[in-house]
Amino acid sequence: MAENKILAELRAKLTGSAEDDNKFLRAEAERFAQEKNLEGVDAATQLLIEIMPQEQKAEIDRLTHLDGMRLDEMHEKIMQLIKEKNMNEAKSLAERLYKKIIVDYKDTEKAKFVSLRNPFEDNLYQLKYKTDKVLNRTPFDFGTFITTYGYLLVETGSPLDAIPVLEKAMEYNPLDCGPRFELAEVYKLLKNKRMTLQTTRETLKVASSPVAIARCYANAGYALTDMGEYDDAFAFLTASVLFAPHPAIPYEMRDVVNRKGSPIKQPTREEMVEAMKKYDFEFGPNEDVVSVAARLSASYLMDEDIPNALKALKMTYNLTRDEKVKKIILQYEPDAKTMAEEHESRGEGPKITQTVNESPEN
Repeated sequence: MAENKILAELRAKLTGSAEDDNKFLRAEAERFAQEKNLEGVDAATQLLIEIMPQEQKAEIDRLTHLDGMRLDEMHEKIMQLIKEKNMNEAKSLAERLYKKIIVDYKDTEKAKFVSLRNPFEDNLYQLKYKTDKVLNRTPFDFGTFITTYGYLLVETGSPLDAIPVLEKAMEYNPLDCGPRFELAEVYKLLKNKRMTLQTTRETLKVASSPVAIARCYANAGYALTDMGEYDDAFAFLTASVLFAPHPAIPYEMRDVVNRKGSPIKQPTREEMVEAMKKYDFEFGPNEDVVSVAARLSASYLMDEDIPNALKALKMTYNLTRDEKVKKIILQYEPDAKTMAEEHESRGEGPKITQTVNESPEN
C-alpha cells in the first residue's frame, strides 16, 4: 500500500480536471520510478485508477479478473490444488486461465504482449528478439501461468497437447527457461531425441545461471545416452557437474558407463568443448547473456543503484567467476566472502550466485 503521506500530497495537487490530473499523475509516477521510489509509484498509480472513468475501470477489471478472481490469485489457487494432488481440478482451472490469456492478450500487427520479469530480461530481449512491434507489458507473469497448464497436461496424460501450450508460454517470455525445460521433458517422455537436443540447445542460449546451464547439459546427456553416444553423453554430464553439482548426475554417469560396458575416461575441458561442438552446443554461458549482465552492472553502478547493481554483478560473477567482478561485489557486500567460504566448505558452491530472479529455472 502506498505511503499515506505521499498519497495526501499528490491528492492535494489534483485540480479536478481529468485530463490535467492524468498528465500530472503520469509525470509524477515517472519521476518516482526514476528515483526508485516504489511507494511514490504506488501512490501515483492508485490515484490514476481512482480518477479513471468507470468504463475504463470496468475494462481493466475484465482483463485482470476471471470469475471475480484476479488472474494471479487464480494461478495461486491452481498451485495450491497441485500441492493437494488435485490435478484434474487444477487442470480445469488452468485451461480456463490459459484460454482467457490467449484471447484477451493476443498480438496484433503492430503490438506484442510480453511477460518480461526484470531489467535483465528486458535488455536481453531487445538484443536477441528485435522487433518493430510495440511491446505491451502483461499485468502478470503469463509465461509462468501457461507453463503450469502445460505441466498439468503432461501430468494428466496429454504430453502432445502440452507442446503448443508450452510454445505459447515461450512467446510471452522467450527468456524464461521454465517452459523450455518443461518442453524438453515432454520430448524426453516422447523419446524424441532430436527435439530434446534442439529444445535444449535453444535453452542454453538464454540460460542465465549455472543451475540452468547444468540442467541443459544434463538434458543433452540424457538424449545422447539414449542415442548410444556414450562418450559424448559422459562429457555433457561431466560439464553439468562442473557448472552446478546435482545428486542425480553421478547416477546418470554410472548408467552411461554400465551401458557402454567399459570404463570411460574423465574428459578434459578441451574434450568437453569438442564433444559439444559436434552437436552445436556452447561450453559455458552465451556471450550475449554475459554481456547484458555486465552492462547492466555498469549502468546500475553509474546510477549508484547499489542493490540492483549487486544483483547484476552477482549474476555476472556467477556466470564468469571473474575475480575482478568478485572484488567489486565484496566492496559493497564484505560479508559475501565469508558466506561463500561457508557454503563452499559444505560443497554447496559460492554464495555469490544471486540470479535476477529468486529461482527462475526451478
